[in-house]
Amino acid sequence: MKRTIISLMCLMILTSVFTVSQAAASDIRQDRRDLRRDRVDRRQDRRDIRRDRRDIAKDRRALRRDVRNGNYAAARRERRDIRKDQRDLRADRRDLRSDRLDVRSDRRNLRRDLR
Repeated sequence: MKRTIISLMCLMILTSVFTVSQAAASDIRQDRRDLRRDRVDRRQDRRDIRRDRRDIAKDRRALRRDVRNGNYAAARRERRDIRKDQRDLRADRRDLRSDRLDVRSDRRNLRRDLR
């Protein structure tokens, strides 16, 4: 009877240790996957920021040309387009900042899981 109880207790302990180690491995995989996705997202955000900056520079050149030539209706459209691009640029920067914070917390979680 004692042997049976002790063996059952050992089996329960081993089973709980095994499930805990599987859960920790799953957390590590999830954290690494999340880090990869965040890096890809950050890369795309940086690419979008560069594209927005180029578009703003192009629109500013067109605005100067329109004002110089006296085409004020086109200049008004260019100003509207510049404001839209600047709003988009601010949103991309905010997104990049939040992704940076997310990467930092994912790294912290990964280090905690690896201990």
